[in-house]
Amino acid sequence: MNYPSEWLQSHAIGEKIACEVRLRIITGEIPKETILSENKLASEFSASRSPVRDALHVLANEGLIRLERMGAVVLGFNKKDLEELYDVRMLIESFILKQLCRLDQEKLVTELTKITDKMVMAMNHHNAVEFSYYDLHFHQLMIETAGHTRILRLWLNIRPIILTALLVATVNRFKDHFNEINNLIDSHYFIIKAIQSNSEAMLDKAIHHHFEDTRATVFTSLLQEDNNK
Repeated sequence: MNYPSEWLQSHAIGEKIACEVRLRIITGEIPKETILSENKLASEFSASRSPVRDALHVLANEGLIRLERMGAVVLGFNKKDLEELYDVRMLIESFILKQLCRLDQEKLVTELTKITDKMVMAMNHHNAVEFSYYDLHFHQLMIETAGHTRILRLWLNIRPIILTALLVATVNRFKDHFNEINNLIDSHYFIIKAIQSNSEAMLDKAIHHHFEDTRATVFTSLLQEDNNK
């Protein structure tokens, strides 16, 4: 499993290392209590120790590892971590949608529709990685459009973990429950209609419906890894 090419092309080597190690931790490929060595990671990624150190600091800030003198100890990513992550997402996006009601939504609606159409294309081509990328882009565009600087910074801090969890869940969903993908597409179109409606009740319904579906999907997909940690 790999990150979307669009995601990695704009990232420095340290961020790319962080992406790969994060993915391995969240999938359980790197188990809890594993000690990560700077030297081994530098050798694996053909990099100096400096970008590896940068990557480890990023992962430590995300709560996935703990930095110690002996090396970096993997803390893992469990069900509680996932619940808290989606609680934060729900708070952010519920607030953002209400902010969007006060703005001119014509351009946003056009762009969100284009992104969702690309999700449909990715679905038709059975490309779970691109589907995940556009899914995340959809939500980030709403946050960027709202123009709330502090909220955007908060979102950018949690975005890498969100993308990774979403990527793992979507790949599993494409493989095991492909018939459910249309429901996810429909929930994105429903969010667009809710934005157009300027109705807070419809916005609340759209975002709650979407997050109930997404949360359940991600939890189901990562539950096996959680049980093995």
